[in-house]
Amino acid sequence: MGSEVIILPIIFGTIIGMYYLYIKTRNKERLALIEKDGDASMFFNAKQRSITPMWKVLVINLATLSMGIGLGVMVASVLDQSTNVDAYIYPACIFIFAGLGLLTGFFITNNQTKQ
Repeated sequence: MGSEVIILPIIFGTIIGMYYLYIKTRNKERLALIEKDGDASMFFNAKQRSITPMWKVLVINLATLSMGIGLGVMVASVLDQSTNVDAYIYPACIFIFAGLGLLTGFFITNNQTKQ
């Protein structure tokens, strides 16, 4: 009973800790650049930001991930009905097709960036 209560704070603590480390590292890099009298324009590259908006990348990846999960459930259901396999086929197919969906989203996003 107690293990359910501790899992959620661990997940949120991990996310907050990763964000804290990201901010702390970025701050140290910028302070080191200021100490050496460097140019901070490398952090704000306007040309790089205008390539592909982040929301398009997120939408493409979520769409291909959702399609991959749906296809994985469908294939697992067909395999479960047609063959004599156990229930382990469902998570296996879901993870395989979700990974293929993310890989497809990566290639689509990569092609969008090149254009």
